[in-house]
Amino acid sequence: MRVTQSMMSSNMLRNLNTSYSKMSKYQNMLDSGSVITRPSDDPVVAVKGMGYRIDLDKNQQYQRNLREANTWLDTTDESLDQVGSALKRVKELVVQAANDTNTTEDRQKINAEMQQIKDQLRDIANTKIGENYIFSGTHTNQPLYNDKTGPQNPAITTGGQKPFEINVFDGISMNINTSGTDLFGKIDGFMTEVTTLLQSGATGEKIGDALGLEITNGTNKIPGLDSIYENTLTLRADVGARQNRVEMMENRLSLQEVNVTKQLSKNEDTDYAKTITDMVTQESIHQAALSVGAKIIQQTLVDFIR
Repeated sequence: MRVTQSMMSSNMLRNLNTSYSKMSKYQNMLDSGSVITRPSDDPVVAVKGMGYRIDLDKNQQYQRNLREANTWLDTTDESLDQVGSALKRVKELVVQAANDTNTTEDRQKINAEMQQIKDQLRDIANTKIGENYIFSGTHTNQPLYNDKTGPQNPAITTGGQKPFEINVFDGISMNINTSGTDLFGKIDGFMTEVTTLLQSGATGEKIGDALGLEITNGTNKIPGLDSIYENTLTLRADVGARQNRVEMMENRLSLQEVNVTKQLSKNEDTDYAKTITDMVTQESIHQAALSVGAKIIQQTLVDFIR
């Protein structure tokens, strides 16, 4: 086959364009820090990178969910702690009220403080995080109590026992709420019984008998109130267990985030040492091609006649 000057020139230009493309690719890799600037550069790397990014997005969403869970559980624990402190004060007042040395005025003062504690406990039952009521089960947009004196919100008592769950990992959800209908319902019942006795003018002995007060070796026992207090401790223990689980999940997600980020970096990040070496090598090849090409282009009819 006859090789013409035109064919040689076209081939040389094609090779030079290829060389330019390679140098441009290496330059882009150095500038961007990534081995690809568009999916067509390397579809396999692009697809793997998309998978890693999806994993990171999910991981970050789960971490946000866990931060929300922590807020709920911490607030619940603090609220239950306040309930426990209030119940201790209620017990002190009941023991005091059961003493027959109290005057009518003394019992009126005790009743007034009981009413304040009852209101305080209802405020705790309506604790909110943002716009969400934490003791209202799945009805987080409604308070457990609509007012200071009425019964619990019927919309909650009929369906508020269901857990309020959030996703914390692939296929794993966690209940972050603690239903308050049972706990605060029992507290309400006990507080109402006490205030009714105080308002009726009952004697200390009658109050003690009605509430089952037992004083043994300096220890005061009030079965109904003690049971409520124990229930509060049980709920706090459950919250504490979930707090520990959240901490473990946070550690797991943090480790996963580090590993996926490393894999993403290995998949896409530029190996600067290798790329610079390749760039220098390609520049040398390019310069050699230009030198040879210049001789080909410079040839004229006179050169062939010689």
